[in-house]
Amino acid sequence: MSLKGQAYIVGAYEHPTRRAPDKSVAQLHAECAAGALADAGLTKDDVDGYFCAGDAPGMGPLSMVDYMNLRVRHIDATDIGGSSYLMLVAHAAEAIAAGRCNVALITLAGRPRSEGMATGTAPRQGSPAQPDMQFEYPFGPTVTNLYAMCAMRYMHQFGTTSEQLAWIKVAASHHAQHNPHAMLRNVVTVEEVVASPLVATPLHRLDCCVISDGGGALVVTRPEIARRLNRPRVRVIGAGEAVKGQLAGDVDITYSGARFSGAAAFEMAGVKPADIRYASIYDSFTITVLIQLEDLGFCEKGQGGRFVADGNLISGVGRLPFNTDGGGLCNNHPANRGGITKVIEAVRQLRGEAHPAVQVRDCALALAHGTGGQLGTRHGSATLIMERE
Repeated sequence: MSLKGQAYIVGAYEHPTRRAPDKSVAQLHAECAAGALADAGLTKDDVDGYFCAGDAPGMGPLSMVDYMNLRVRHIDATDIGGSSYLMLVAHAAEAIAAGRCNVALITLAGRPRSEGMATGTAPRQGSPAQPDMQFEYPFGPTVTNLYAMCAMRYMHQFGTTSEQLAWIKVAASHHAQHNPHAMLRNVVTVEEVVASPLVATPLHRLDCCVISDGGGALVVTRPEIARRLNRPRVRVIGAGEAVKGQLAGDVDITYSGARFSGAAAFEMAGVKPADIRYASIYDSFTITVLIQLEDLGFCEKGQGGRFVADGNLISGVGRLPFNTDGGGLCNNHPANRGGITKVIEAVRQLRGEAHPAVQVRDCALALAHGTGGQLGTRHGSATLIMERE
């Protein structure tokens, strides 16, 4: 079933806090929900579908529907890490098309910064029942060293340099300077990125995303409801999702699941990468962005370093403006899951509501892409293509 035109994103809200020691995770979810509904011109009583992922506390949708006093007839708690929220937009569109709900609310929130999580540098010990644990945990995998492994292999295979990777951080910093809520607002240079301390070779500190509290929410509705609201209309025209793992030993860590989710989204939308005016790309690390840009078709495999160099991702300067809020590299990475903020900034761009200094002129077609899990082992990918009606 094609989702093209089946649903509209009518509300988007990003929580302004980056450190919330005085708020619970449930409270952050609720505040994000209230913000997105107010943005749409709707109330909680209009919501009949609720969507969340693994960051939701307690029993996920059961706990949050009760906490927010929602009366819903459809719920979805599918979790594929940071890409969940892009996938949930597609799932909301599917539910709307099937008549399961009319107004879908999607929320994300977390407080890893306040809780002092050793994000990225401490091994993630899961349940012993996980099929991968007994094979991988003895080697001490962390988020950072697994992504560094991808970067090392990629750079060896294609000759990409640390300086080229640094241009991704530079572009994000040029955008973050205009975002009053961004954690890192100082513009940095390639030299400063490469001179920052190594965290896991070849990734430097400034190649890594921020750790922040906060969250965000989206409201997705039927087309006829969207047309009754006094808001710019953003239509979902393409969606794709994929999972990439070890493939029974056929391991190649220089590409991601974006190769599959992106192709599906472009096919559904009936557009090409060259048609996209703005792209929100998941940026847990600079290498994440580079690999995804290639896999989504914005440049040939192995040419990502050249593509991002010399400011090609900077709004008003380059050919493909990306992450104009500063992204996870500079602005916000709530709950260590940056997927929902990618959709939020794409919606801002399509509405013409991004900061004037970074607003893409005549932005009528935008892409948002997320990667959740570990790029070096197994991960989920989700791609959305949206247009301004």
